[in-house]
Amino acid sequence: MDLHDDQLLPPVGYTASGLACGIYPDGRKDIALIASDRPASAAGMFTTNRVQAAPVHLNREHLIDGKAQAILINSGNANACTGEKGMANARHEAALIADRLSLTPEDVLVNSTGVIGVQLPMDKVETGIAGVLDTLGSGWDDAAEAIMTTDTVPKKASATLTIGGKTVTLAGIAKGSGMIAPNMATMLCYVVTDAAIAAEDLRGALSQTSQRSFNCVTVDGDMSTNDTIILMANGGSETGQISDDNLSDFTDALEQLLINFARKVARDGEGATKLITITVNGAKSEADGRTVGLSVANSSLVKTAVFGRDPNWGRILCAMGYAGIDFDPDRATVSMAGIPIYADGAGLEFDHDAAVEALGAEEIPIDINLAEGDAQIVIYTCDLTYDYVRINAEYTT
Repeated sequence: MDLHDDQLLPPVGYTASGLACGIYPDGRKDIALIASDRPASAAGMFTTNRVQAAPVHLNREHLIDGKAQAILINSGNANACTGEKGMANARHEAALIADRLSLTPEDVLVNSTGVIGVQLPMDKVETGIAGVLDTLGSGWDDAAEAIMTTDTVPKKASATLTIGGKTVTLAGIAKGSGMIAPNMATMLCYVVTDAAIAAEDLRGALSQTSQRSFNCVTVDGDMSTNDTIILMANGGSETGQISDDNLSDFTDALEQLLINFARKVARDGEGATKLITITVNGAKSEADGRTVGLSVANSSLVKTAVFGRDPNWGRILCAMGYAGIDFDPDRATVSMAGIPIYADGAGLEFDHDAAVEALGAEEIPIDINLAEGDAQIVIYTCDLTYDYVRINAEYTT
């Protein structure tokens, strides 16, 4: 498997477009469309928030049959907490796409992200839908830009692998910067592949790979109403139906692609200056390791210490201790930015100035060994900065 970071190699049979329709007053791109030229199997994962946006409800309905052929996304407005009118608007969007592409509305998935509690400006959205349909095929880069909200960079990547002597391609775009917390996050991710995979196997692969990717990323501990991952497989590579060992190879490639996106989301956290990777080894289970890792990752004290280049390791131990997982602190070990800082129940001597310098890197590893088992998990987060407060204090003003 080859991972192509920040490159989007389009799989066979897919086209995309993106443009500005006026949802954002500053003229940024804000509507995108991805379409397959043939029927595709499809699967989705969605927010576990009890409050869910109209598009999430609609997509759950449309994915019951395990099929989809087009994905519409708008940014700047979440179409969340908008009642019956919001649901009607989402259905109308699907119908407009279906009519132009000669599909049934159930084959269209509708997605929104942005401000909660505001009705979609349907005059602008309808103009935008006509525009992305007219320009379909103009480019994935435009689509990647059009789904951004507070993101500072578009997020795109692809992966290729060989199955049955033929090249299979997976490609995706994602957005996410703030309100990021498992299970999933305020993130949208769309991955398409030209592999041929049954809907049930596609759902299994997506569920499995989400556990070590988007369910291991947090920026601020806040979960949104619109979180969505969509995976489509249209069989354009003509490998025949993928199953058994080949399905395992495909799933491995999908996991690496989603981990790449999870890292991008954490690194682009609102106001962030550093990516923090927290590796928990020696856990009794991945679930235990995830719980400890997320406890550390969501600690504002740990995140601000990393931002301030303060090797205050006591904050890490505190967050481990209140995670609710049984472990022996006297057996656990911790290192920060490559420097061992804790073992045998006490802090270790280290060069403070060297630690401050090490914490100036753009990626900060925190390595924890609980010495309780063999499970390992990696959690992705970022530092907490002054700019995070500014961005969120001014989000709608």
